[in-house]
Amino acid sequence: MSKKTQAIEINERGNSCRQSGNWQAAIELYEQAAALEPKWSSPLYNLGLVYKYQSRWEESREYNLRVTNMNPKDEAAWWNLGIAATALGDWKTARAAWTGFGLKVPKGRGPIDFPCGFGPIRLNPEGNAEVVWAHRLCPARARLMNIPFPESNHRWQDVVLNDGAPVGYRTYNGQEIPVFNELALLEPSAYGTYLVESESDITPEMMVQLNEIAFRQYEGYADNWTQSVRMICRECSEGTPHEKHEYEVSPSEGVQRIAIATKSLGAAKDLLKAWKKQVKSVQFGKLQELLPAAG
Repeated sequence: MSKKTQAIEINERGNSCRQSGNWQAAIELYEQAAALEPKWSSPLYNLGLVYKYQSRWEESREYNLRVTNMNPKDEAAWWNLGIAATALGDWKTARAAWTGFGLKVPKGRGPIDFPCGFGPIRLNPEGNAEVVWAHRLCPARARLMNIPFPESNHRWQDVVLNDGAPVGYRTYNGQEIPVFNELALLEPSAYGTYLVESESDITPEMMVQLNEIAFRQYEGYADNWTQSVRMICRECSEGTPHEKHEYEVSPSEGVQRIAIATKSLGAAKDLLKAWKKQVKSVQFGKLQELLPAAG
């Protein structure tokens, strides 16, 4: 059996271990395959991939660099190199990676200002996953524009590192938009997450008024979780959700759950008072602090 044949078999065994979640065994097998065939890039790419999913960014950057030097046409390696470099704040390498992939990247030295649209990000993909919408700041960074549930330990305006492989789709303005999984929290926001419940009929126009006050006076934001949140199974979350879903959870009848993001509990209270003055018909209960403002 030739060394190349041995290396291919060992690499395949490594793939099986990786797919079953046996990361260490996969790493050892990929290293064996790479040692047998040093000029073959596949096991090196696979090492960079495993290290990406382990958030071992130095190692992921190293192996993806080796692959791109060996095979400049390997688009997946360029992309994973961009992710690893972004995680490390290595903006020079990140720019080189996106350029190597074929993107026209703005010149500069700091974080890349390269907007990639508005799209969904899946937080905590390996745990209690939640999909929120975000402004994508570059191919691997996104700023959260919904208020996540506190169980996610994320806040409005957090900047997260996102993967580049679509895992499911969501519909926005009649178009299917790919969902990307979060890989890491890069920049925690300073906002807290607060909740108030109301038995009033909260119309979209009332939410617009609330957000106008939040934006102008408190640099904050509000979400009506009762109207905007949809609970679906994992299969639909990672695919394309059905129009009607057998596991969809309805809110308690008559209760509206309003999430608020501000930089302090006091600011959230003042925001609600200002809203009440403007929309006299609204009634709400006690404000709850779900996640305190950072810092």
